[in-house]
Amino acid sequence: MQMMREISKRALQLAAGLCLSPWLLACATAPVPPAQVAVAAEAAELAPTQRACPSGLPADTRCLGGQDSAGAFYLIAMPPVWTGVLVLHAHGGPELGAPKLERSAEDLTRWAVMVKAGHAWAGSTFRQGGVAVRAAAEDTERLRQIFVAHVAKPKQTILHGQSWGAGVAAKAAEMYAGPDRKTPAYDGVLLTSGVLAGGTLSYDFRLDLRVVYQYLCSNHPLPQEPQYPLWMGLPPGSTLTRADLAQRADACLGLRQPAAQRSAEQQQRLQTLLRVIRIPERSVLGHLNWATWHFQDVVQKRTGGLSPWGNIGAQYSGSADDVALNAAVLRYRADPAAVASFGRDSDPTGRIRVPVLGVHAVHDPVAFVELEAQFRRTMQAAGQAGHQVQTFTDDHEHSYLSDPVYPALLDELLAWTQDSARQPTPQSVAARCLALQARFGPGCRFLPDYQPAELDTRVVPRQRP
Repeated sequence: MQMMREISKRALQLAAGLCLSPWLLACATAPVPPAQVAVAAEAAELAPTQRACPSGLPADTRCLGGQDSAGAFYLIAMPPVWTGVLVLHAHGGPELGAPKLERSAEDLTRWAVMVKAGHAWAGSTFRQGGVAVRAAAEDTERLRQIFVAHVAKPKQTILHGQSWGAGVAAKAAEMYAGPDRKTPAYDGVLLTSGVLAGGTLSYDFRLDLRVVYQYLCSNHPLPQEPQYPLWMGLPPGSTLTRADLAQRADACLGLRQPAAQRSAEQQQRLQTLLRVIRIPERSVLGHLNWATWHFQDVVQKRTGGLSPWGNIGAQYSGSADDVALNAAVLRYRADPAAVASFGRDSDPTGRIRVPVLGVHAVHDPVAFVELEAQFRRTMQAAGQAGHQVQTFTDDHEHSYLSDPVYPALLDELLAWTQDSARQPTPQSVAARCLALQARFGPGCRFLPDYQPAELDTRVVPRQRP
């Protein structure tokens, strides 16, 4: 027993020392193994304290919060009448920079419908900013352990991942509810608007956006600025701000102006970009931001300065002169070592042995619906197709669909976790949503017969290492 206490103490020191030091990069490049994280959490996580609840929650909801041993902030909401279900939330983004408690408050406000449905909710900010999937999965599991140790023991635990957080949830489910796990930490997984093709496939189109944008606009970087490979996002030491980039994009494409006030050249460049990259106008600046600062985070902090993306062999179409475009656009070759390391952290394997239910808007402007086809292939390749059901809606949003959608998905998923014979279908989820509109309001737009096309019908195929 004394030896076990010493091991636990040492594991706690390792976890806290790595993640609370000024060098947060250590948490990204050498995360504490899940077993050590679990030991540390059980040994020394402090109890959460009472916090003021954000607006939009039911009266008498009790909110708790704190900062875990690795430095992540978190919030917990307990409804006045609890179903016994814990919804463990992995947020999208990811955020860049140091974690802030406000992020969890924003997430709880957005997903207040979970608490209105009577479920407990818990969400972590993650211990670090940036594109670090396994670290975020560890932080999410640590929060579950805090809830169990200090708040209550749930009857069922559902892991919910939204957007990039769906990739975090998929990875957490592999790590803590996979075939090698004797007792799964989660009863089911809910994936909404997920970026589920992993980092090595999901962001190809953002490299395409950078090279086509530069071909059309030549201002990111400007000719007089130091030149760099665009897969780098930004070079080290760059002082470019989001306001600077927005101004450049507006000068070239007229993004801030009504269509009638754009010059003919701006309108032509914008339409070329939209046709070639196949994104809606309202998402251009957001994707440019992600292809700048998130790319910078990945390359400088995750892959040792090497590129996990390339566009060798990609043939772009949709411009007035595709031959000229393909001849002039910048070309880059992905580095095999960078692809491998980034893939180990961010690519799902599909090795999940608990029920997985997903929803995705067909017209999602941020995460292409075709990403779901790739995740379906991943689950099939892992032999876990029987644990997956996908649903789709006729929506044009990414961050939130409508209030009745999520309780409907949760009800169907919870029934499935209790009885494998009650595996939901897209039709049963759609019917459940309609039945819940009286309680949660309108917004059911499920398309039970929809099936997404393959990812390479939306994103240009290319050579891969």
